[in-house]
Amino acid sequence: MPGNIANRVRRLRAEMRLARAAALLISHPPNLFYLSNFTGDNGILLVEADRAVLFTDPRFTTQAGEECSGHHLRIVITRKALLEEAGHSLRTRGRSRKILFEEDKLTVAQLRQARGAAGKRWLWKGTKGLVEGLREVKDQEEISRMRDAARLGSSVMEHATGLVKAGVSEQDLAAEIEYQMRKRGAEGPSFETIVASGPRAALPHGRATSKRLKERELVVLDLGVILRRYCSDLTRTVHVGRASREVRRWYQAVLDAQTAARQAVRAGAEASQVDEAARRVLRGRGLERRFIHSTGHGLGLEVHERPSLGRNQKALLKAGSVVTIEPGVYLPGRGGIRIEDDVLVLDGGSETLTSAPRELMEL
Repeated sequence: MPGNIANRVRRLRAEMRLARAAALLISHPPNLFYLSNFTGDNGILLVEADRAVLFTDPRFTTQAGEECSGHHLRIVITRKALLEEAGHSLRTRGRSRKILFEEDKLTVAQLRQARGAAGKRWLWKGTKGLVEGLREVKDQEEISRMRDAARLGSSVMEHATGLVKAGVSEQDLAAEIEYQMRKRGAEGPSFETIVASGPRAALPHGRATSKRLKERELVVLDLGVILRRYCSDLTRTVHVGRASREVRRWYQAVLDAQTAARQAVRAGAEASQVDEAARRVLRGRGLERRFIHSTGHGLGLEVHERPSLGRNQKALLKAGSVVTIEPGVYLPGRGGIRIEDDVLVLDGGSETLTSAPRELMEL
């Protein structure tokens, strides 16, 4: 992605100028990849107006050369601590200037190390979300990757629902799901796969246990894959055996809420409006108090990104963002229902990227 990387760095430098900063030190791996294409697990990126330097260690000499070639990056291979090396490179860069660092990604000790190496000429200023703000809007290459990740996740989900039956353990089902991810080409799961059955389905993030599925209970399956560095996130809820009229009513309420929220997604919509679209449906069915989390979140290089689709979230959705839409209801002692899809924000509407069936499955 040589052209894409160069454009991202140009956009970042424009943000740096607005912040009156001469440099930015990047340590968060997804941000590092976004701006350099480097996938190694030990790297620091220093961006200034006239240069961008990737610091890494000798283990990644070949990898950095291959991944970062054509991106107008200088690569420095060092056996020293990377933050110390980056600090030293700033020491001779002229008069006193401001440098930004990712305040929520560096420890106090790491910051002290970088500042000590850079000398007293630099004014260090913490920033949060600068690169993440750029990442919120995906370019065409990123959208292509996310479509593929959503397609792969959907195929795994369809396979997984076919394995649901009484007697199967949650752990075995989760293990098969993650095996199928890798077998079908994923780098791995984007989070620990959730399989929660019966009363445990009332736990929004219930990890798989040795519990075995039983007849006449709900099963929540929440999975995501990483494909070419980008994440998908998908939830379906199925029922073992014939569902009661009450469970069907709950399920239809969640499905209608999810449909309403997906239909509310478009560029320029306020994040809270999407959340309210789902909440309004559940309120009308007497289930709003059972909806205990936000309607969704951004998705991309990380499984949780900007924006947050919740109450009081005033951010406006942007064309090119990808968000999850995942309302649910949770009834302690009874179970829970959640339906989740990945949705691309467009001017005037949206595109649902995930495709596994949404109607209630009684297996």
